[in-house]
Amino acid sequence: MKQQQSREVKEFNRLYKELDDIYHEISVKAGLSDSTFLILYALADFGSGCLQKDIADSYSVSRQTINSAIKKLESQGYLTLTRGHGRDMHLSLTEAGEALVKEKIYPVIMMENYVFEKMPPEERQSMLQLTRKYVATYRKIAADLKQI
Repeated sequence: MKQQQSREVKEFNRLYKELDDIYHEISVKAGLSDSTFLILYALADFGSGCLQKDIADSYSVSRQTINSAIKKLESQGYLTLTRGHGRDMHLSLTEAGEALVKEKIYPVIMMENYVFEKMPPEERQSMLQLTRKYVATYRKIAADLKQI
């Protein structure tokens, strides 16, 4: 028996994929891989000195993906690693990394803010509330399915 997605689920998934594709195009145009773009974006968000695990946890990306991107950015001279407590590694932008973030990442953050602020405040809050509810419900059901 074939199970089909509802029209709403298909549309939601298509929109999610479209947004993901937009970010991929932005990364490509910036000359960055998706994962290196994410690391630079996270450093713009958290600031220098953040931990690898903070990026992985906040952006739901595997530590292996984060580690590979960090090694690439470090070898290109865009960031440095300093050992923290235990196995924690702090990430810091170099001058070249700061220049890259200003050139490639800040314009994207400005665009995100602009697009979001184009919606009335009540629509923004509604979108956030509904998305949080969707993610929480999906996560609970997915966790329950693991037990079957």
